[in-house]
This record gives sequence, C-alpha cells and structure tokens, in this order.
Amino acid sequence: MYCDKLVFDGYNFAQLNLTDSLLQGILGYFSAVKKLWLLLATILAVTTVALLIGKEKTHAVIVTKAAPVVVDSAASKKMKQLYYMLDTLFTERSLKNGFSGSVLISVKGQPVYEKCFGYCDYRNKDLMHDTAAFQLASVSKNFTATAILWCVERNMLSLDDTLQKFFPKLPYKGITVQQLLCHRSGLPNYLYFCNSKVVDQTKYLTNQNVIDVMIRTHPPVAAKPNKKFEYCNTNYVLLASIVEQVSGKKFKDFMHDTFFAPLGMAHTFIYDFKDSADRKIAISYNSKWQIQADDCFDGSVGDKGVYSTVTDMFKWDQAFYQGKLLSQDMLKEAYAPRSFEKPGDRNYGYGWRLIKQPDGHYLVYHNGWWHGNNTVFYRNTVDTTTVIILSNRFNNAVYKIQPVWNILYGFKEDSLGEGEE
Repeated sequence: MYCDKLVFDGYNFAQLNLTDSLLQGILGYFSAVKKLWLLLATILAVTTVALLIGKEKTHAVIVTKAAPVVVDSAASKKMKQLYYMLDTLFTERSLKNGFSGSVLISVKGQPVYEKCFGYCDYRNKDLMHDTAAFQLASVSKNFTATAILWCVERNMLSLDDTLQKFFPKLPYKGITVQQLLCHRSGLPNYLYFCNSKVVDQTKYLTNQNVIDVMIRTHPPVAAKPNKKFEYCNTNYVLLASIVEQVSGKKFKDFMHDTFFAPLGMAHTFIYDFKDSADRKIAISYNSKWQIQADDCFDGSVGDKGVYSTVTDMFKWDQAFYQGKLLSQDMLKEAYAPRSFEKPGDRNYGYGWRLIKQPDGHYLVYHNGWWHGNNTVFYRNTVDTTTVIILSNRFNNAVYKIQPVWNILYGFKEDSLGEGEE
C-alpha cells in the first residue's frame, strides 16, 4: 500500500512510497514519542503545581471569604476593580513583607474586600481563618470609651466625676472621667511604674493590682490634670474599672452582655487568663515567627485586651451608624477633638484618634500594637468607608494604609493620611 497523503502531528508524509509495515513502524515511533512527551509534560505540570502550592503555603496567601459580587451591574464592575486592586496590594504585602492576618474593607457600609493571610498557628502550619480572634491592642480603647459613654447616657456616672468617687484611696486629686477618656489626666503609665521592683512579674497583673500599686507607691504624675495631652494606658485601665464599679459586673461580662452578644459578635471577648485558653486565638509572633508569649500585663484590660475578628469588628463599626451603641449627640462628643497638644490636623477624642480632612471633617481611627499584634481600625464617618486590618505577626507595614485610600478614592497623594498608634 502506498500513502497518497498523511499528516501526523504536523509531519506531512505525502506521496511517499512506503510499504505498509514500514509506514506502520514510522507511525508507531511517532505515536510513542508523542505519548512520552505527553507523560513528561504531565509530570512537569504536576511538579510545577506542587511547587506553587508549596510556595503558596509558605507565604499562606489564601482567601477565606470574598466580597459579594452582583453580576451585570455597573456597581459590580467597580467592586470587582476595587477587589482586584486591594487583593494585589495585600497579596504583595504577604509575599514580600510577610503580612499575616485578616483584612476587611467596606465602602458605604458594603464590604468590598475580605481576606485572610498567613498563619493562625505557624508552628503547626494552621492557616489563618476568619474565626481566629486577634488581640486588638490599643484599638480596644474605643470599646472601653464606648462602654463609659453608654453608662453616661444612662446616668450611671458623669464625665465630671473624679477618680475619688470610684477609688477613694487614690491619691491623685482633680482628675475627671473626661480627662481619662482624652488622655489629659497627667497620670503615669502603669506599664512603666509596675516594674519588677514593685510587682511579681511572673503573675498576671489585674486592674485592681494596678490601682493598689498606685495607692501604695504613689508614682509621680507626668503632668497636672488637664494641663496637656499625654497618651497613657493607665487612663483606660481605670476607665474599665469604673465600668465595673457602676455596673456591678466584671468588665468582660459587661462588654459581653451589653455589646458583644446583642450585636452577634460571637468571636469577640475580653481576654481573661483564667478562662480564655480554649478560645480560637491567632497566636502572636515577632517578625521572625517567634512566639510572643503573654507577660504580666496581659492580665490588665481596658487599654487593650479585646480580642476580635474583622467580621465582628465590621458589626461593631456598623452598630455606630445604626444607633445600637450611642446616640448621635454622644457620638459627636466622642469624635470631637480634645487633646489640643499642638496645632495641626491630628487630635484625640474619646477613645478615638482624629485626622482632619480637607473638607473639615475628621477621619476617626485607632491603631494598636501589643506583642506581635499590629491593628488598624479607620472609619470615614461621612461616607461610612471602613478599613480593618488585624495582624498577628509584627509588621510595621500594617500601618501604611495610604495606598488603600488611593485605591478607594482614586488619590495619587497623601490625602486622608495615616496615624500613629
């Protein structure tokens, strides 16, 4: 038999005078070579995917929950664009800067981006998930301030009440609840005066322990009451203890019963070294993935100690707009500038830092840093845009959120700004 025309994988055997056996041999050879190449290509593809997955796990870039997308609408196209740009930003930070944590960004009350990165437990290679609670560090202060203002609205206390009303033995006179809220009390920072010479640092230090040390040792003040702004964690430890005094409940129980449970914040709680061990907590790490263990100051709360997730934080954020926490009049008081430490566009209200914007309104925010936890909670209360970033591995890049504003608002320069812890 002769082959008039035969094409095999691009090879043209046209008008070749070949016998059947020779032709079958040639075709068999090419068929075997093709199968071999297919086999090698398959092995190479599988190996490449495995290596990419291994790299993926090393950097742990995973999606746990995507923003809702509505097909066939102009809004959805914009949301997809925002999601892509934000995802590019945070994925790059995870790959290049080792960001480990959770992110939720909303525009006008609508989440447009939510994603987890890194490890909840690096040692056991447990990837980050959206129910792992992060130590909020100083972002906790807006929770404590809200609790105080909630009590004020119910006439359980007054902003003009002095410390002695709640702690008669405290030697610091003339300091009011209001001054504690906006860091104008002049009190010294307990993180410094409760040193190893004063307390047993192998044991957890409670709020009451801090108060007892102040009564017993009378550490010197940093300034006279209401003389100047002096950011001080002692203020918020005392505020949490005041909530306990007027409510008759432990601070953790008051916060749970009054806010967390009613708002459906199922993964939010006040840390208690006695019963928080079984909770799903994102372990704290330094930049080298070394565990940042608790120390004696993890027993005190109010200035820190709230654990939460980005999803629960978003519920907290929205509750302010829905009137579930404080009245609008009280919120205006909370967002009003009160530190006046120096001329400029930065200030402090009641548990909130403030950055003045070109149109005159203030961006309301608070950052946090405790052990390996870096936290960011920014709120544009004019258009209800919110940025929540929670990290369990020390990374200063967490606080650099100007690129987020640039994406959300189309900025090309520092327009909304970034704030300090």
